[in-house]
Order: sequence, then C-alpha cells, then structure tokens
Amino acid sequence: MASPFPGVDPYIEAQGLWEGFHAGFVTYCRDTLNDILPEHYVAKVGERLRLIDVGETQAKSVVPDVHIARERRGCVSPLRAARGRRGTITLEPLRMSLPTTRTEIREVWIEIRRVPGRIPVAVIEVLSPTNKTGEGFYEYNQKRRKRIEQNLHLVEIDLLLRGERLPMDDPLPKADYYALISRAEERPQCSVYSWTVRDPLPSIPVPLSAADPDVALDLASVFATEYDRGRYTRRIDYSAPPTSIRNPSDRAWAQRTARSRRR
Repeated sequence: MASPFPGVDPYIEAQGLWEGFHAGFVTYCRDTLNDILPEHYVAKVGERLRLIDVGETQAKSVVPDVHIARERRGCVSPLRAARGRRGTITLEPLRMSLPTTRTEIREVWIEIRRVPGRIPVAVIEVLSPTNKTGEGFYEYNQKRRKRIEQNLHLVEIDLLLRGERLPMDDPLPKADYYALISRAEERPQCSVYSWTVRDPLPSIPVPLSAADPDVALDLASVFATEYDRGRYTRRIDYSAPPTSIRNPSDRAWAQRTARSRRR
C-alpha cells in the first residue's frame, strides 16, 4: 500500500524510522541509477562505520533505535543540609548524566564511476539525522568541503525537517526539503531544488562526465519503492501527531491526510 502523502511521508521522520528508511532509499537510488546510466558508468554504495559522541537526548533523536546502556537514576534534591555535632553543613550531590554517549553510526552514500578505469565522477549523499546535528553535522561539513575541492559532482538530498540545513553563502529558499546539485565545472555556483511537505517528490538531474548528458533520478519512484518494500504502512501509527512538522497549518494538513489512511 502506498503512503497517503503525495511526497515525503513526514511520519517516517516523526516516529524515528528514518535510519532504516535511509538505508533502503540509498540502495534503491543505486539500483535505479544502474538501470538508466550509460553502459560505461556504474553506481555503487559507499559505506563506513564511525563512532560519534552525542548527548543522550540527541542520541535518541538522531538514532532512535540506539540502546543507551546507562541506568537512569531519579534525581535527588540538589541541596539537603544536615547539621552535625559541630554545626557542619553536609550537601548531597545532584546525580546527573555525563554530556556524551558513544554511538556507532553507519554511513552510506552513492558513488558514480566511469568504467573500465573506475574513475569517480559524482557522489550522491542522502542526509540522515546524524549529518544534521551535533558532532555529525560538523564532520559531514568537513567531508563536504573536501569533496567540493575535488573534481567531482556532488548531489545532496535533504528529506528531513529537523536539524541544521546545509551551509550556503546565500540563504536557501524557504521550503521543507532540498536537493543541491553542485557541478564540478560550475563551482562555486550550485543548483538548488526545493519543495514543501505538501508537494510530490521531483526528479533531479545527476551530472556525469562533460561528454555525456545528465540522467534523471526520480525521487518519487525511489521513495515509493522503499515505503512499499519496507512495509511502512504496517509500522507507522498514523493516529499520532506528525511531530516533525513545525508549521501548525502544515501539521493540521498532515493529520487530515493521515486520517484518510484509516478510513
């Protein structure tokens, strides 16, 4: 069964399902590209594991499935004075959590290479919550700067409402979701595609070598494939409010749209 939403389903992010959705979405992007790329190109998934330090609250928001193995103890009164025989005041300490939790993150992205030399041509990044908050945001921007300095095209897709937006020299247009197409030969200029939570997902151009035309990546088709094969219609509670949406009008629209699923 399809999502009740015309584009990005905001309940996936709101209910902490994005990390799993992200992995499938990247895989189906790779598959779609390999179906449409010219014969002398191949798309592959790049992957690495890394550890990041995040606060406990942040860990629950950016990696909802992560288990934080630390007992939560009830806070005692921050000040409880007791006088000893000589009038000494004894303070009981307030027990609090340390500010960081060590969390393992799996990063995936898509590389397009020209064969037979396996020459890298383009990189496609689909942002995850860990790319948009805390230490992960800083690390992603370090990696982003290095890629911009290389002779590679960079495509960045942000389908998340929460977290920081990708830094640009000019203000981004007001929207909910973005796709940034940074062509190596046009830097520092960058093409920005933007749309709202109420809009369908677009097709975006993926640039190749100068001699070859762009290919069009249909984000709507990829999103629908992962939603269906991941059986998200069985996993999402559409009776709950879509907490990832901040705009009250859009939140009310999303709740009305979600109700259509239950009729």
